Amino acid sequence: MNEIKAIEAAQMKKDVDQFKVGDTVKVHFKIVEGKTERVQIYEGLVIAFKNSKVGKTFTVRKISYGVGVERVFPIHSPRVVKVEVVRQGKVRRAKLYYIREKIGKGAKIKELIVKKGAKGVHVPATAAEQE
Repeated sequence: MNEIKAIEAAQMKKDVDQFKVGDTVKVHFKIVEGKTERVQIYEGLVIAFKNSKVGKTFTVRKISYGVGVERVFPIHSPRVVKVEVVRQGKVRRAKLYYIREKIGKGAKIKELIVKKGAKGVHVPATAAEQE
């Protein structure tokens, strides 16, 4: 069992990008075409995380020419170059499978608004609070 854990630890990435379900992300991943490699960007909404450790995956959904397309990416894959967060979403579910039935504005996720400033420090929102 220790050998298996050692192999898994060697295959895991040290610096995993921080994102969560509900975020809109750009996934940069390598495509191999014959002898050439190129990086392709897949932008969409993260609707689910599955598994843990080396087998951890996330599902990204986008609308392409009016058709919903989902793709599953392994987090620790060497083909996934980076995951860039475009906007953070405000959701209260771990799996957003209900988005599959929604179309148009109904499929939107509210944006999580984070105030600029240090953690734990009260940032006044209006001039009245400053006085």
